Amino acid sequence: MKLQSQLNLAFISLLLVILAVTGYVIYSMILGMLINNERTELQQKGELLVDVLNEQYRSQGGIQDFGGFLEDQDLQLFLYDRNQDQVLMSTMPQQYVEGFSANNYFVETQEDLWEIGNSKFVTSRILIYPEQTQLELVLLTPLTDLQTVQQDFFRRMLLVFFVGILAAIPISYLLTNKLVTPLTKLKKQLKKIEKRQFDQIDRVKATGEIKEVEQSVYDMATELNRYMKSQQAFFQNASHELKTPLMTVQGYAEGIRDNVFEEADKEKGLEMMVTEINRLKTIINEMILLAKLDSEQTEYRPEWMDASELINQVVDRAFPMVSEKGLKLNHTVDKESAFFADQDKLLRALLNITINAVRHAKSRVEITVENKTITIEDDGNGVPEDLIPHIFHRFVKGKTGETGLGLAIARAIIEQSGGKIMVRDSTLGGAKFVIIFQ
Repeated sequence: MKLQSQLNLAFISLLLVILAVTGYVIYSMILGMLINNERTELQQKGELLVDVLNEQYRSQGGIQDFGGFLEDQDLQLFLYDRNQDQVLMSTMPQQYVEGFSANNYFVETQEDLWEIGNSKFVTSRILIYPEQTQLELVLLTPLTDLQTVQQDFFRRMLLVFFVGILAAIPISYLLTNKLVTPLTKLKKQLKKIEKRQFDQIDRVKATGEIKEVEQSVYDMATELNRYMKSQQAFFQNASHELKTPLMTVQGYAEGIRDNVFEEADKEKGLEMMVTEINRLKTIINEMILLAKLDSEQTEYRPEWMDASELINQVVDRAFPMVSEKGLKLNHTVDKESAFFADQDKLLRALLNITINAVRHAKSRVEITVENKTITIEDDGNGVPEDLIPHIFHRFVKGKTGETGLGLAIARAIIEQSGGKIMVRDSTLGGAKFVIIFQ
């Protein structure tokens, strides 16, 4: 069953349940409401009759003077004498008088619903002479009259419910169609993603949570497209980076084999081969490390470490290169700063960024640690504008770069440590790398 049909069925079923429960509750309550209303009306009629009787007939001789008046009112009533426990007059057949008397309804003043055989009556009792409490007017209404009203109301209610259901069906279809249509379109876009047709992804108009899903699908397609292109670029760059030293090694090896070089050139060639092989080993090791970091296969041992100790290790390891270039490496560390990460891996990440800064600096490099933020900046030429979005990608490097993997490794380690890294322009004139931990 399609989703739209399921939603329509669920909506209509829920509506039917609600209407059924509502109808049952209303049907159960309506009779009680009608009885109360009828009792109130009888009370009002009885009080009006008693007022008339008290004003016009009391002074004229009593019951015999207003008995005829009561019979002319077209009401079902009794005139009952409490003192004598006797029904003085009635507008109903004698069998009702006898039946009610047998059930002690006249004596039991708290009984409001009188029953005889299969008939029930709603009653209301009013004293004609309150100060003497002798005569009592009892008015009655058959319950069947109220049940007729109840059933008529229920039929009208069923009609309203039926019309409501008929109106709900097209409304349900329109609403579910509005809900399902974007999902159907999203399904088509997901098929395009499955076929890697990222350039053909279309945006889908939607609202609410479906809009969020649509945005997520679009972002996923964009990220997959970027990832595939980055993978293609990675393999192209990796092939290029590996091919260059291999060609150098191959050239010198063939020359030595074929005795093309003289003895001095052979020695130079062997040294060059060793250098290129070491370079190959460095590239391959960094590629393996980066692959492990991206796949989270490396063993990660986080621990609390003092920021001062960590930065001192970075400075000590960068010192030879700093001295060779005649630079100044200044560092300022907040004494209370500490980080929860794998110390060896975070040290490598910071060292990669620091060496990158030393390589591009003209005269100095600044390292600053404040709270959970580490800043490494230099006074070099900075990062070209077109390179900033790709600076942390693999094999992306500047003119003086080596493998192009150092910053990519640093980013992977920092993100694995729960931080994020970004590059900005430094007030010193060069690049400023900002690392922020949670």
